Amino acid sequence: MIDLGLLKGSRIAVIGLGKSGHAAALALAAAGVDVACWDDALAGRAKAERDGLPLRDFGSEGMAGFDRAVLSPGIPRRHPAPHPMVRAAEAAGVPLISDIDLLAEACPDARYLGVTGTNGKSTTTALIAHVLAEAGRTVQAGGNLGPPALSLAPLGGDGWYVLEVSSYQLETISQVAWSVGVFLNISADHLDRYADMAGYVAAKARLFERMAPDATAVVGADDPHSAAVADALVGREEVTVVPISAERALTRGVHAAAGTLIDVTGTEPRDVLDLAEAPALPGRHNWQNACAAYAACRAAGLAPDAIARAFRRFPGLPHRQEAVGTVAGVRFVNDSKGTNAEAAAKALGSYDRVWWIAGGMAKEGGLGALEPFVPRIAGAFLIGRDAAQFAAFLDGRVPHATFGDLDAATVAAFEAARASGVPDPVVLLSPACASWDQFANFEARGEAFRASVKALAARAAREGAAC
Repeated sequence: MIDLGLLKGSRIAVIGLGKSGHAAALALAAAGVDVACWDDALAGRAKAERDGLPLRDFGSEGMAGFDRAVLSPGIPRRHPAPHPMVRAAEAAGVPLISDIDLLAEACPDARYLGVTGTNGKSTTTALIAHVLAEAGRTVQAGGNLGPPALSLAPLGGDGWYVLEVSSYQLETISQVAWSVGVFLNISADHLDRYADMAGYVAAKARLFERMAPDATAVVGADDPHSAAVADALVGREEVTVVPISAERALTRGVHAAAGTLIDVTGTEPRDVLDLAEAPALPGRHNWQNACAAYAACRAAGLAPDAIARAFRRFPGLPHRQEAVGTVAGVRFVNDSKGTNAEAAAKALGSYDRVWWIAGGMAKEGGLGALEPFVPRIAGAFLIGRDAAQFAAFLDGRVPHATFGDLDAATVAAFEAARASGVPDPVVLLSPACASWDQFANFEARGEAFRASVKALAARAAREGAAC
């Protein structure tokens, strides 16, 4: 936990008690700060009470007298409408901040590396942290991925915080001076929280509003929104812009258009790594992640060969194209973190023939990104609230059926894949949807998939023993 003793004597509100909000309230209370918190959900308030955290309904009681308010990412700040607790803070003139701002105040000498984008940010964050650790650097990774910021260990001037930052977090972060900022890509997502794509892009681009001296901005070049963000950075004297691409060769930057990572930031192109040698980074989308991680680690002072060695040993990220087992010749891949069509499309594009489990709470933007990969789907096994939307998309093109729960869909997909006679069949959970209709989060959905695969393996073992 981060020591926030420098804030002792201040009065701070915590709005929202999800993972990051609860951790912030605990850290503030431990430091002797006069803290009060609230969450609209009874479960969040009950957990806070169990931990001895004082509650206050800011929406009805107001926020007068507080110095600052830590806003959890899940609380709407502007769109579709400001949350009542946000209104209370603004009415009282209380500044809204992020838990990551408190981390930066408590650990001002550490270096900060932020990763954002619609897809790939968790893998890229984990990959960068892995490479830095393999190179012997002191590193802590978290934020939107893994531990919340204030649950991390304190670091000094020789340490790196590698933080995944969502658009929601970037709306309020104002104190962090990023040494390296990574902006991967932009596609339609979270449009329930923004009036339009321009608002979503602007929230992401706030990553670059406050940069450390001699900072590096690593920016994707494969979509027009990201390219426009890169163009806007040109001319800022304190920032070196490094474009990255998995789609085309660049004259300057880092690219992997043909599956080999090539560094063209120097006077001569340098072939760094055939990405087939990094088995945890399959598919073109991971080529982009690898380019971004390479550029970020070079900016952190690592040598190309050291980065390539660490890429080869990267174990991958849970719930992101995670191999969870093989049963009777059928491979199972857990991509529960594929919560939108763009992410699921990248997973589908990594395999020649799949039995696909999809569905849940569909997001804005539709399913058009899946279109090029429909021929790879041998069968679809649909779950969740918006299964009918997927069924309509697949009608007449892909055999599909709807199931009441994930376990039933997994069993059916396994049986169809095993009976197909296709060499090396793959059952892929990549839902293209949020999980909240049936699960607490995408992690819980991925764990349920693992449990189903484990049960299938046990059943196959019993059947084999009985033969």
